[in-house]
Amino acid sequence: MGLPLSHWSFEGLSVGCRIGGAGLPLLLIHGSGPGASTIGNWRLVLEDLANRYHVHAMDLVGFGESDRKPAPPYFDFELWLRQCRAMIARMPGERIGIIGHSISGALALRLAASEPRVAGVLATGTMGAPFALTEGTRLCWTYPETRADLLRAARALIADEALIDEAYVAAREAVLRQSGYGAYFNTMFGGDKQAYIDAAVIPPAELARITCPVTLLHGRADGGFPAEPLSLALARHLPQADVVLLGGCSHSIAMERPGHLLDAARRLFG
Repeated sequence: MGLPLSHWSFEGLSVGCRIGGAGLPLLLIHGSGPGASTIGNWRLVLEDLANRYHVHAMDLVGFGESDRKPAPPYFDFELWLRQCRAMIARMPGERIGIIGHSISGALALRLAASEPRVAGVLATGTMGAPFALTEGTRLCWTYPETRADLLRAARALIADEALIDEAYVAAREAVLRQSGYGAYFNTMFGGDKQAYIDAAVIPPAELARITCPVTLLHGRADGGFPAEPLSLALARHLPQADVVLLGGCSHSIAMERPGHLLDAARRLFG
């Protein structure tokens, strides 16, 4: 959380990014749940990663410290993919690593299929394959009007309720309670939420183009984004991928199992 915040311009929008550390450049991309942001997603691992790597932790357009889109559609997977490509172009070094969570795991895999500089991908609770919307998914993509609503959504993402502490809630509320954000988020995930799952699906032919090492971490108790139709299904098209299923863990792996994430990063990225 101590990494300095900087901003850069992308397609006329200001992008917030926390950069620090030294070593292999790593792009960190957060998920899309209520109050999602670099700090909301990565706060327990950010500084540890920066002690070993050159971290570039970016807020997607519409989240955290980045600008919102001026007009819908606010859910814009292709815009976020272009934003990631623009961030990679700004990163130094011949090789980079990517850590993506949930919908950004799908972004990371698509980048690995087309960006020759990507040396490896670590994805947590990743999307990218088709699955049927669950109640947990619906809660994740519904704006929490009250703190009770936020806690209900958090329980769908985190198995151990003791981890849903004041620091977690405060980090999320700092984003959620910004002026106009509720209407923005509800528009982003309005209508048939199954459409947002389908928008992140990666065709098998594109997955087949991924030649770098891939590690997929997934919680066994993840009801909103289940492991069987996601990480395990994706791995069938990624024969070089390692899949680790974490018992007693739901969707928020960077919070529930930060040590496992850091160990996986060290094994994958050196």
